Amino acid sequence: MKTWSTPVREEKNAAVPCCLCGSLSFKTALVCGGFGYVSCKRCSLVQQNPQPVKDEVIDRYSGSSGSDYLSYELENEENFLHLQQLALKDSGFYDLEKELMLHAQPSVLDIGCATGALPAFLRSRNWRVTGVEISPAGEYARNTRSLDIKSLPLEENKFPDCSFDAVLASHLIEHLNNPFSFLTEVHRILKENGRVFITTPNIKGFQAHLFGKKWRSAIFDHLYLFSLNTLKAMMKRTGFRTEKISTWGGLAAGTAPARLKKTADFLAKRFGFGDVMIIRAVRKQ
Repeated sequence: MKTWSTPVREEKNAAVPCCLCGSLSFKTALVCGGFGYVSCKRCSLVQQNPQPVKDEVIDRYSGSSGSDYLSYELENEENFLHLQQLALKDSGFYDLEKELMLHAQPSVLDIGCATGALPAFLRSRNWRVTGVEISPAGEYARNTRSLDIKSLPLEENKFPDCSFDAVLASHLIEHLNNPFSFLTEVHRILKENGRVFITTPNIKGFQAHLFGKKWRSAIFDHLYLFSLNTLKAMMKRTGFRTEKISTWGGLAAGTAPARLKKTADFLAKRFGFGDVMIIRAVRKQ
């Protein structure tokens, strides 16, 4: 599946400090076509800098490109749902589900839920589901699946403290201007001992090293590219304790013979250098 991205264009942007440690000292990491990434010299977080301001980022999904994004999500909906289900299985989500279902109907928030396929699946498993989606895909989810989907960015919805047993964010955090603020808000709205599940590309994975600036996740829409270490560090600084991390994806389909891909995928998952990672973390007191 080709990764969707807004075509490179001129936008209002601004220089920002490192989102993890606040440093202003960077070195070049990747130079791509019309944009690029820097790495923080203090903590190694990789980010676009300068980066588009928040209004420009929101416009990518809710503005003129919104219909293209919806079409992409609908075309790939079944595959995306399958991948999300596998990631949740790897992270132990279904074990948590069994535990929570013993006491009451648990609540889950899916942020960046696109067409609502995952919330609909979880609703069928007796979760109370809420979604956040700023693109036209959110309206599609409301109208076709009768889901409770909020159309504002997470922080603007002002959910009450301790609202959810679980929060999911698949391939979202790398698109945000301020992932630190986002995780701080997730911490606030999670219940005591609530879990967050974050899925994002892994810049320390094999494919990132192999392809460099041509890596499929080094795209205009990805403002941050996390490693296992930088994501764990950000989770810790926003009040979470990491419980489990899994990675997958050794070689992309079509880039190698099937037997070689199968071996690469096995090794990537076994030794933690997969192209994509999921982190499960618990809200600390």
